[in-house]
Amino acid sequence: MKKITAIFAGQGSQAIGMGKDFYDNSAIAKEMFEKAGKRVGINFEELIFNENELINQTQYTQPAILLTQMVAYRLFRDLCPDIKVEFFLGHSLGEFSALCASGAIDYVDAIELVHRRGQLMQDACSDIEAGMMVLLGLDDEIVEKICLDAQADDKKVWPANYNQDGQLVVAGMKADLISLEQTFKDAGAKRAMLLNMSVASHCNLLAAAKIPLNSLMESMIEDSFEAPIISNVTTKPYSTKDEAVELLTEQLVKPVKYKQSIQAISDKIDIAIEFGNGTTLKGLNKKIAKDLETLNVFDTSSMSEVIKIINS
Repeated sequence: MKKITAIFAGQGSQAIGMGKDFYDNSAIAKEMFEKAGKRVGINFEELIFNENELINQTQYTQPAILLTQMVAYRLFRDLCPDIKVEFFLGHSLGEFSALCASGAIDYVDAIELVHRRGQLMQDACSDIEAGMMVLLGLDDEIVEKICLDAQADDKKVWPANYNQDGQLVVAGMKADLISLEQTFKDAGAKRAMLLNMSVASHCNLLAAAKIPLNSLMESMIEDSFEAPIISNVTTKPYSTKDEAVELLTEQLVKPVKYKQSIQAISDKIDIAIEFGNGTTLKGLNKKIAKDLETLNVFDTSSMSEVIKIINS
């Protein structure tokens, strides 16, 4: 039996029309959309299937992504109930989808949780000009040193997402990020580009969101894990409620170590299956662990192909 990990992308993987094939072809998908919408007062069909501005606002983006990922995962597991998942792993927001897929939180509760998480993140950055910048072509150690030197100079910048070798996202005050653009380029960055983000994820600017998010998770997460989740913070597996609450609270202000997480499990699994829109993580995995086969489930056709491969 092939050893499988289920993986879930984070914010930035959203797109208008994601999950529509599942919605059009599955009564279960329609029911999941309806129940999620009733819980948080969002018309997910309008949000996800029609052009609008809300889809890129954090408090709407996060539940939209989680919902479409959970629809994909639920329909896949209904067809493959005997498949054993060795680990669950998500990138940033995707770790909440991993938590849900593991069985530690009901998907409707998870929709409410990430909707509130998005609001808390937005609120924490509402009175400041926060932002994020992607850097290409620099070693991690060089970025870390530049950030530390900048912090010593009272600038607010931190490493936020370790995506792959030569691709690292930094977060902080937008003005401070802009002021360091030339410094990064002088150090050898092929690109230093501000992202279209109004929040600064995975850094100290989100500290105000930690206590309310912690309280929400305490009331929603259960000690019921089908398989361990790989923590974005530590790159190690966890499988208890207490660990989940602690680590996902810290994840707000600590960098996402996606690259290191894949490296930690790549020799323990045969196939990674990315659920939900796009192939973001598949692209990263090709750079991180070339021998790790990564498949994608984003519509009924791709799901059929994946099932054929894992059963072959």
